[in-house]
Amino acid sequence: MTHNPRLSFFMHPHPEPEQTPNAEQLNSDCRCSSLNRKALRSELNRLEGNEDLYRMIAEERPNLFAESAVFIDQACLDQQLEIIAALERVIALPAYQQQVFKYAPDAARFLTKAHGVFLGYDFHLSADGPKLIEINSNAGGAMINALLIRAQNSCCEIVGNQQPGKLKLPRQDTQQAETQFMEMFYREWRAERDVAPLRSIAIVDDDPQNQYMWPEFLLFKHLFEHHKIQTVICDPRALNYRDGGLWHGDLQIDLVYNRLTDFGLESLECRTLREAYLAGAVVLTPHPRNHALYADKRNLVWLGKDDFLRAIGVDAHTRTLLQEGIAHTVLVDAQNADQFWAERKQLFFKPARGYGSKAAYRGDKLTRRVFEDILQHDYVAQTLVKPSERHLDAGELKLDLRHYVYQRQTQLVCARLYQGQTTNFRTPGGGFAQVVVVP
Repeated sequence: MTHNPRLSFFMHPHPEPEQTPNAEQLNSDCRCSSLNRKALRSELNRLEGNEDLYRMIAEERPNLFAESAVFIDQACLDQQLEIIAALERVIALPAYQQQVFKYAPDAARFLTKAHGVFLGYDFHLSADGPKLIEINSNAGGAMINALLIRAQNSCCEIVGNQQPGKLKLPRQDTQQAETQFMEMFYREWRAERDVAPLRSIAIVDDDPQNQYMWPEFLLFKHLFEHHKIQTVICDPRALNYRDGGLWHGDLQIDLVYNRLTDFGLESLECRTLREAYLAGAVVLTPHPRNHALYADKRNLVWLGKDDFLRAIGVDAHTRTLLQEGIAHTVLVDAQNADQFWAERKQLFFKPARGYGSKAAYRGDKLTRRVFEDILQHDYVAQTLVKPSERHLDAGELKLDLRHYVYQRQTQLVCARLYQGQTTNFRTPGGGFAQVVVVP
């Protein structure tokens, strides 16, 4: 695979080859605390009008940022990029889209030119290579991770059988990630409105001030306002559709940055936003079509099914990449309940339109009562892919990797460290972690 220039800021100067340990060794042996909280405070304090951000992040959400970086090999990163490229090729096919729209909500059929910001491709690193476990259509954390990159110390004293040396964490230009993100929102706007000026944005989520990612909303607000765009953060119920436009009080909203988990805008609370969106009165990103094409968990069944892929004309190389690169996923149906129950310890059960870890269950923790409830709803069962680990003084932490992707290009890669079944941002020493790529 050719080198991806967009990921160049993850690379770093490295010692001579004979001194360079691999990523597995570093994840096992490196005990460095690379997070520089003084630099973090400095970065946050420079944001005018956001004096409380450091308190919100460092004190109220102490496990949002991991203390240490995560290491991956360049070859592993290249495999992930190949899997993402293969997925994007298939998702663009009309025959694939026809299949997934059979179970998509009505709003997903509305054809929009906007692509959808911040797709999140999440991977576990198994013994036989990276495995995609899910795609998210409104993945949170991109701005948090851009901030994290700038608050790092150099790392680390190499241990084990290697000679001591210094491995430096990457130093990204202060504005690079934010500039890339801002250009993404402008591209979404121009796709729908061409040369008209973008004057206002609403960041919309349910009860946003009580969301765990509230600090990220404030970071986006600062970014947008820095570019002279009026910005509000609001609940969807605070919006009105009148006079051919979407309004927040006296402010007409040009673009909505959608952080809602009602992906099809089907609830009563989202009715106003849905009406304005379907009338073309506002640019919405990400949108219901984006979720239906990428993030419904049932899609992984078709994306990994060889006979379906062959039937819609997918080439053999792409089919192999997807079969090997996607955690095996099947639909849960009551007719095969006995088989699912018997094999549950090797499975992870996820709601088809779920998000994060909500209503998701590891089979070995499953009770019969919960299993019976699963059979009554739309669920998928995914072969359990044991995540790799990061060994720290705080203990052994599981890790997964997330690619933030826009228009087929990875903009940023982060890791998440955690204990328990899924990422929870409650593990001491865990949270979002910077990724360092090892040659």
